[in-house]
Amino acid sequence: MGLFTGLVTLPLAPVRGVMWLAETLTEQAEARLYDPGRIAAEMEQVADDVAAGRIDDEEAAAREEDLIRRLNEGRARRAYPGV
Repeated sequence: MGLFTGLVTLPLAPVRGVMWLAETLTEQAEARLYDPGRIAAEMEQVADDVAAGRIDDEEAAAREEDLIRRLNEGRARRAYPGV
């Protein structure tokens, strides 16, 4: 990048910084959302909640279905990045 180009694009630096931050935060959030270890811990929590009577079988099935969907989506994202 030349001096002239650097000076002309300097006003865009804050926008680039915000875009970088947004992309980084998105990547971190998705990594946590689709983390298999985190999903397994949530599945254990569902089982514990059912055993303690805090939720019924119907609610547990709905939560487990969502967790399985997240697990499968995370696997697909790792197998086919960028899709």
